[in-house]
Amino acid sequence: MIYRDRSHAGRELAARLRHHAGRDDVLVLALPRGGVPVAFEVAQALHAPLDIMVVRKLGVPGHEELAMGAIASGDVQVLNDDLVRRLGIGTAMIEAVATRERAELHRREQAYRGTRPPPRIAGRTVIVVDDGLATGATMRAALQALRKLRPARLVAAVPVGAPSTCAELRGDADELVCVSMPEPFGGVGRWYDTFDQTSDEDVRQLLSLAHAAAAPGTEGAAAAPSAPSAAAAVVAPPRRDNVGDEGDRSAADLSAVLRAALPFSGAASDHDALLSRIGDATLVLIGEASHGTHEFYRIRADITRRLIAEKGFTAVAVEADWPDAYRVNRFVRGEGGDADADAALGGFRRFPTWMWRNDDVLAFVAWLRAHNDAIADGAEKAGFYGLDLYSLHASIAAVLDYLDRHDPAAARRARYRYSCFDQFGQDAQAYGQAAIFDLTQSCETEVLAQLLELRRAVGVADGRSDDELFFAEQNARLVRNAEAYYRSMFRSRDESWNLRDRHMMETLQALLRLRMPPRKPMKIVVWAHNSHLGDARATEMGARGELNLGQLVREQHADEAVLVGFSTDHGSVTAATDWGDPPQRKRVRPGLPGSCETLFHATGIPAFQLRFDDPALAAALAAPRLQRAIGVIYRPQTERQSHYFRTVLPRQFDWLIHIDETSALVPLEPGARWHAGEEPPETFPSGL
Repeated sequence: MIYRDRSHAGRELAARLRHHAGRDDVLVLALPRGGVPVAFEVAQALHAPLDIMVVRKLGVPGHEELAMGAIASGDVQVLNDDLVRRLGIGTAMIEAVATRERAELHRREQAYRGTRPPPRIAGRTVIVVDDGLATGATMRAALQALRKLRPARLVAAVPVGAPSTCAELRGDADELVCVSMPEPFGGVGRWYDTFDQTSDEDVRQLLSLAHAAAAPGTEGAAAAPSAPSAAAAVVAPPRRDNVGDEGDRSAADLSAVLRAALPFSGAASDHDALLSRIGDATLVLIGEASHGTHEFYRIRADITRRLIAEKGFTAVAVEADWPDAYRVNRFVRGEGGDADADAALGGFRRFPTWMWRNDDVLAFVAWLRAHNDAIADGAEKAGFYGLDLYSLHASIAAVLDYLDRHDPAAARRARYRYSCFDQFGQDAQAYGQAAIFDLTQSCETEVLAQLLELRRAVGVADGRSDDELFFAEQNARLVRNAEAYYRSMFRSRDESWNLRDRHMMETLQALLRLRMPPRKPMKIVVWAHNSHLGDARATEMGARGELNLGQLVREQHADEAVLVGFSTDHGSVTAATDWGDPPQRKRVRPGLPGSCETLFHATGIPAFQLRFDDPALAAALAAPRLQRAIGVIYRPQTERQSHYFRTVLPRQFDWLIHIDETSALVPLEPGARWHAGEEPPETFPSGL
């Protein structure tokens, strides 16, 4: 079931809870903020009072995403005693975290509830409502906290939830209502047409409406049903089903693009304007609209060469696994045993190999080695680093290798901790699936304990090189995050995406700290897909709860960063049809109506650049448009569903380069299917 909005979801949920209607012992508690408009409809339908249950996670210090407990409304605190004991977290540290979170909890309660006292819980049937369940962490914490307040019965109720999470929560509630449990789940926002963020003001208004409708002299007594939805009137924005359609666009948009377009002819001066815009920025994020387009890779490398040679950038951080990229790093810095750039790229053997084993990356790696060889002794050499987290087993091996050479006793402890993965061989996804369905014990605590031990060892290093310690520590951190990532894959696409991009940000921050004074701060070029580097808040991704590296960089580094995107209308691309398939040279269809690609194609200019600090251009492109994203998979037959999302370009990027017709990236090992050439033209949609 797809819900129109949270109000619609609340009415559907209320229908499943009607056996609780009209009882004076029932209390509906919403988990703010998204749960409030859903719970408002439930409370109206059941003639029950409405209030909120604020929950704050108690994160492990330094690893706040891992909960060691929670606090909730009513000054209730619950702890994961086993985790606290295994990680050696002291009482003083727990209290420090709890004090900070308690202050935020009380602030939110006052902001939402004002001077109204909290409701009585003891002896009542309490229905806890949220807009959906992904991991269920907040709902679980709320239920555990409410148990301490002695309700007669606890009911957990949501319109939609991941099947595994709904199954897990049955033991925490006396009654569980998950109206819809779709498979695959893919995130709560996926099951709503409108999933805009609920604001603090929305929460206050809905609670005031519910309280005002209560019968005088009773504790938040039954609100009478209203027509047709008071919650919708408060929080649901007008629907814009046709936003982005070509019919809504005027010739003024095209004129604005034509006026603003900067030349891009292949001349050496093409990038002068961009370098001027970059100025003294320390972070330049350069995207790509596909993982298999020659022009994107070549132009990105050209810009990076100039940033290294002219602006003192000393690191390239890429959407690749840390150990494989670090092998390239050693080569370009004149270390390691690889004889040439091809050999240095030899670690990239996991699908999709062509992302990094291709002609354009090969040429750049060879250039970077020559550049480093030519600089003066003692000058800072440029490095090459990976940001991604798929290399669980390779990173385990790297940690063990480091410890074997420097601390055999610590290596034995690490082997014992990491042995919990052994039964799954190299299949990290199998581990994640087994762990999430309780078919095996999670390795979460073990990998965190190993990371903490290695970090403590870093503090008492005996003179080993900074880079060697850094490499080992980053691998241990990658193992910890990869373990969480593979578990999250079977809960929610949003959760796993966010965990992956947060890991990228952690790695980027670690690189920035690596060259802190007395050496100058590192200036870094980042290479990744547009979907990772364009600010997610400007896109459909952000509306459904996803964040990305570009957003995190802007939030934490603001004016120090410049975000550069790419687009193309048509041409060819190197991509697979399914995960694990060999690469093919596929035809890229022209952009869809209402898309950025179609607008740019209409200019008739083969290639151009746009800078989005141009006010007239930003105003012309302020409405959402479709944007294409081709990853390592390209499925033209389902182009709209598989490869397009809505975005507001001037908020997504600072700069954009459009190449109207592009060509496929050339893999170092293309294979027979790639050499077979482009797919024959299709007569879509019939395929005949």
